[in-house]
Amino acid sequence: MDKWVVVTGAGRGIGLAIARELKNAGYKVAGFSRSTDPAEGVFDYYDKLDVSDFEAVKNFASKIEGEVWAIVNNAGITKDALFARMTEEDFDKVIAVNLKGVFNVCKAFEAKLRKSKGVIVNITSISGLYGNVGQANYAASKSALIGFTYTLAKEYGRYGVRAVAVAPGLIETDMSAKIPEKIKEQMKSMIPLKRFGKVEEVAKLVRFLISEDASYITGTCIEVAGGFRF
Repeated sequence: MDKWVVVTGAGRGIGLAIARELKNAGYKVAGFSRSTDPAEGVFDYYDKLDVSDFEAVKNFASKIEGEVWAIVNNAGITKDALFARMTEEDFDKVIAVNLKGVFNVCKAFEAKLRKSKGVIVNITSISGLYGNVGQANYAASKSALIGFTYTLAKEYGRYGVRAVAVAPGLIETDMSAKIPEKIKEQMKSMIPLKRFGKVEEVAKLVRFLISEDASYITGTCIEVAGGFRF
């Protein structure tokens, strides 16, 4: 398969799991992360850059030669605080990465996706659907990303391009591993399936969504949260 897929925030966690899943499915995988070195055997092209840097993203896109079938916007950061204590800097940085970064990537690959009639998958969060205490900046960025996805689906459907949002809930990652066990058990008690999700479960959904099997799915947001609601 000579189709390229591009994964942002691909150095670890959900992004790396998605990149690995798509590589195993036979795609050529390009990825980048702000600070993490590439995992061995996963990427056909990899670079370190900040997704909020528009020129750096455009330069990255220019180096991908061939058919770009899908982009998976996974890069994101958190700078949590109660709103009364949240700084302007922390709000702006989260928006710059989580929302403007997705704009940068979609803009950089727009022509390639229209040519391939490809797929955009934006990784949002259930925080963007339901809000969460201490995450006004993060929830705002992820909620806006859902609206952005719906708009792209409407604008680019005429060209055969699909756009889908995926909203993970509580997933087993390096970040969640730092949560004290007592708090983890409290969280699990609120999840109907009584466990955190696995990064592979998110990755397998993304693989399906960019496949021809999902050719009539666009302009929607799919939760991977075990039924959890904040």
